Amino acid sequence: MLTIGQLAAYSGVTTRAVRHYHQIGLLPEPERDASGYRTYAAPAVVRLIRIRTLAEAGVPLARVQELLTAEDEGFISAVADIDRRLRGKIRELQEHRRRIAKLAAGDSLALPPAVTAYLDRMRSLGAPEAMVEMERDAWILIAAQWPEKIGEFMAEKEAYLDDPLMLRFLRTMGAVFTGDESEARLAEIADLVVEMAEQAASRGELDHQDEALPDGSFVDLLDTVVLAGGPRMVRLRDRLQELMVERGWSGLVKLERVNQSGTDTHPA
Repeated sequence: MLTIGQLAAYSGVTTRAVRHYHQIGLLPEPERDASGYRTYAAPAVVRLIRIRTLAEAGVPLARVQELLTAEDEGFISAVADIDRRLRGKIRELQEHRRRIAKLAAGDSLALPPAVTAYLDRMRSLGAPEAMVEMERDAWILIAAQWPEKIGEFMAEKEAYLDDPLMLRFLRTMGAVFTGDESEARLAEIADLVVEMAEQAASRGELDHQDEALPDGSFVDLLDTVVLAGGPRMVRLRDRLQELMVERGWSGLVKLERVNQSGTDTHPA
């Protein structure tokens, strides 16, 4: 007769595993002998080896009992079902691996491919990394809110990157992000933003802002993305907005004309 340690050794498992199998009912627990010990015979070793073999093959412990008692036909059917489940799990894990590999690029976390391609293009055109990161965070918020509109939004954004004014804007922003915070540089940015806004208004592109961003509180949320850049970025944002109001426009996320008193009016 075998002790629990000998049983475990002969079966290739740990004593902890033996106790666990007792607890869940896979391995009958023998009565204690006169000395107060539990002892095991050959059938326990055989059953434990079969349990270990099934478990190592990937059979869930909840189904091991079923297979231990199944007839040949039932055993084959159960194994086939388990195999289907394992193949499904493999596909799921492969998809997780694919996503994890994409995350290595950084920008792809919580973003669709169209947005990551747009961000990459911004970098290639000279946009400063801090600016790209703020755009990324804003698009994470937008993609979560309106995933069905991302294709439309990205088509518009890609078109903007073809505009020479946008290229000048990106280069000028690059100068600001690398330390040139002069009033002249900020005024240049304000002039560029207003010129792009005027052109967009003349083409009727601003007429659809309320449809694209109908939630005012969400617009406010997008405007706070700059907070991640710290006090310096907030200060620069606030001054840029002041300069834009002086030029008859307000907003950075949602552009609107303002009258002489500084209140918003409907986009022209």
